[in-house]
Amino acid sequence: MAANGQNGQKLKLAVAQLNPLVGAVEENCARLLEAHAQAGDADLLVASELFLSGYPPEDIVLHASFQRAIAAALERVRAASAASRTAILCGCPVREGAALYNSAVLADGGKLFYRHKCVLPNHNVFDEKRLFAPGPRPQVLPFRGRALGVAVCEDIWVAEICAALHAQKADMLLVLNGSPFEHDKYAVRQKVAQARVAETGLPLLYVNQVGGQDELVFDGASFALNAKGRALAKGRALAHGRALAHGRALAQWPAWEESCAALTWDAKAGFVAQGAPRARLAQNDAAIYAALQLGVRDYVRKNGFARVLLGLSGGIDSALTAAIAADALGPHAVAAVMMPSPWTSAASRADAAACARTLGIALKEVDIGAAMEVMETTLTPLLDGAPEGVSAENIQSRLRGLILMAWSNASGALLLSTGNKSELAVGYATLYGDMNGGFNPLKDVYKTELAALARWRNRHLPSGSCNRVRAPLPTRILRKPPSAELRPNQKDTDSLPPYEVLDDILQALIEREQTVEHVCAQSGHAPPLVRRIAGMVMRAEYKRRQAAPGVKIHAREFGRGRRYPITSGFVYGAENTAPAGQPR
Repeated sequence: MAANGQNGQKLKLAVAQLNPLVGAVEENCARLLEAHAQAGDADLLVASELFLSGYPPEDIVLHASFQRAIAAALERVRAASAASRTAILCGCPVREGAALYNSAVLADGGKLFYRHKCVLPNHNVFDEKRLFAPGPRPQVLPFRGRALGVAVCEDIWVAEICAALHAQKADMLLVLNGSPFEHDKYAVRQKVAQARVAETGLPLLYVNQVGGQDELVFDGASFALNAKGRALAKGRALAHGRALAHGRALAQWPAWEESCAALTWDAKAGFVAQGAPRARLAQNDAAIYAALQLGVRDYVRKNGFARVLLGLSGGIDSALTAAIAADALGPHAVAAVMMPSPWTSAASRADAAACARTLGIALKEVDIGAAMEVMETTLTPLLDGAPEGVSAENIQSRLRGLILMAWSNASGALLLSTGNKSELAVGYATLYGDMNGGFNPLKDVYKTELAALARWRNRHLPSGSCNRVRAPLPTRILRKPPSAELRPNQKDTDSLPPYEVLDDILQALIEREQTVEHVCAQSGHAPPLVRRIAGMVMRAEYKRRQAAPGVKIHAREFGRGRRYPITSGFVYGAENTAPAGQPR
């Protein structure tokens, strides 16, 4: 490989924390080569896992034409390395004979060198074992007089992989990642990375992808650790927010945005802090809101939509959805419709109008009262009487869904649904009604979390927002008792326990996979209530299968992160039967 003027005593590493598009191989390659051209005097540009294909590529990666496109892109990367002193390390699928690997490829001096991912995750949202073959025992990659210990994402979750690289005299660990965001993920990643650093005594550079991909959103937040396993952001520990008594200040790339910045590795000192990025990472509600904002922006942009629309009811769910969309896309790209029925309160109509006005989004009003009368006349012969109860209530929801889909079809705008995880969990949502839509920003957000996010948004202007409006949500919307307003004086608590109680039970059953007995013992909730909620969760699976995709923020997100059968005799019992699986 090409010799370095410093004889390998110092290496300048540029990190390409970029936002790829799955399947857009030529576009991804062009982005990588653009970053390469701007890397200046860097010795090595490092990009994320499967960057050329986009992550996760799913079954697209099995197509022969797709694999040919990857091979052509790798040839462009190889040629770029031949014409520059800056080498490139990036992730991409690599076929060798009958085997397809998830690989890290080093392009240096016009030559390609490979390191295949050894540990293939097959839990939660990951199913790589059906696509890729596991790589052989890892080998260091010689580079300009040094040895690079290259690992691909899940590899660092297994101590033996990094131990093998250390045994081969690796000088550093370079980890290429496609690690999706979920709540408290920063602390989880750093705990694992710090463990590998402590075991090997090697500095570690963790490069993660950024951007939304269907239900997953990747936060970036690449970082570097020194040989003591410490990472600092403006002098504070990233995961816990407390000052460190010792350890070198290293690098922290920002979350939720693309970033190309460099740091230097020194043979005597390890990574050098001088000139390295020092971003401060958002936590808690700020991080979740950022995930929802980026998830909406990329889903809309990457799927070719220019505008979104939604039903605005005057309630907190649709108001927060509208705020997220306006922050993600700008208020000019968001439109809403209020669809009152005879049971819609004057306060809800006024609150919807006030919310739209504050956000700066367009609002129309379509009264569904006349349509309800037509449906009652139409259905009376079939039902041997006028629709009553749930049948009558759901007609209202489905009329609204019909109006929204017609508007979406006519305008070409993407319809956002506005339901939350608490409602989806227990089936408190109407198929072909309020569940209509192409994307649901709040799909993985519990009702109590939703309320906290709304309050947070009223106190803060999100980073990267396209809408500079402060306190966009009317106070009355935040305070009113939740109601679908499908019958006179209806409240959600007519059918459900208070959301504080419901969410406490749901998070125990869903996120922690606890048994009914354990939930009752730990929380003090009455067994009949917990059993009723558990039964509702199981029976509502058929609805969730037909729900729009939405941003994943919890480990057990309905869909990719939690896969239950529709037809099942399972009852939450005395044994915890769910697999443990580690997040990454």
